[in-house]
Amino acid sequence: MRERLLATEKVKAIDWRDARLYLLDQRRLPAEEVWHACESATEVAQAIRAMVVRGASAIGISAAYGLVLGLKARLAEGDDWRAALEADFEVLAASRPTAANLFWALEQMRERLGRLKPGEAPLAALEAQAISIHQSDREANLTMAQFGVELIRRYQGNPQNLLTHGNAGALATGGFGTALGVIRAAHLEGLVECVYVNETRPWLQGSRLTAWELAGEEVPVRLGADSAVAHLMKERGITWVVVGADRVAANGDVASKIGTYQLAVLAMHHGVRFMVVASTSSIDMTLETGDDIPLEERAGSELLEVDGRRFAADVEVFNPVFDVTPADLIDAIVTERGVVDRPGAAKLAALMSPKRLH
Repeated sequence: MRERLLATEKVKAIDWRDARLYLLDQRRLPAEEVWHACESATEVAQAIRAMVVRGASAIGISAAYGLVLGLKARLAEGDDWRAALEADFEVLAASRPTAANLFWALEQMRERLGRLKPGEAPLAALEAQAISIHQSDREANLTMAQFGVELIRRYQGNPQNLLTHGNAGALATGGFGTALGVIRAAHLEGLVECVYVNETRPWLQGSRLTAWELAGEEVPVRLGADSAVAHLMKERGITWVVVGADRVAANGDVASKIGTYQLAVLAMHHGVRFMVVASTSSIDMTLETGDDIPLEERAGSELLEVDGRRFAADVEVFNPVFDVTPADLIDAIVTERGVVDRPGAAKLAALMSPKRLH
């Protein structure tokens, strides 16, 4: 299956070349494909904050490359580059608060700097670490795709109707995607009748990005309004909801795109199974429950305007962009280390145990 997945790869959102970071501007998809060049840590942080790049894994990868750009500038300035680089760590860490991958990637970069040997070139070492983070995420997605498709096959061997929310595809990761990686694999195995995609207000990641990715790979896809989900589950025989995650707490609670929580509640009512696909870099064992996850709220203009044009009444706005799905509503969390059925604190601890790596 791995070779077949590799053959389907058509989309990438991050390109590191010629000591620059190029990001596919996801605000302008699907109307046009425009690449945004970043030459400093500050520019990378601004791109993350402005949603040029989004998706937990893609944010972390971009931040890692951002530190390479920051270090290059600090070395050129001379003096104490380590102390100066702290400002770049801080500006990147402040770019978005919810995605665990951002902080995980920054910690990986910090740890690599701490292991520099006498005479070792810091810029080459940090660049190699960023490339490794990027490549490892892509490899993790391939592994998760294989684990996830086996869950779908085990539930029902016939072609099924799947539902996804937000965008957890190649655009949101280092390649292939988490939730969409599983869906792509299921399609290749003949297990997909149709993928139903929620529009995902207010940024419309479902209609602009996920539907675009799936249609480009000729996966049968239908787009629906977020508010049609209960009716969809009742009428269209959905077997699985498959979503990504931005952060997973130690007890298995999952922070993901706003609207995911209500999908899980509706799935429970309709007997639809609920799968979260996320690399272990999204799991934050320092947070006991989902109540501890910082949830980002963004500007009210995102709800009041479409393409810069105001259409709503002049009222106050509540615009959280993530919510938390309790672990007891989740059937399985799929990671590159394996599948956690009916997640809980003990199972997450076992998954993340250092012993599991040996």
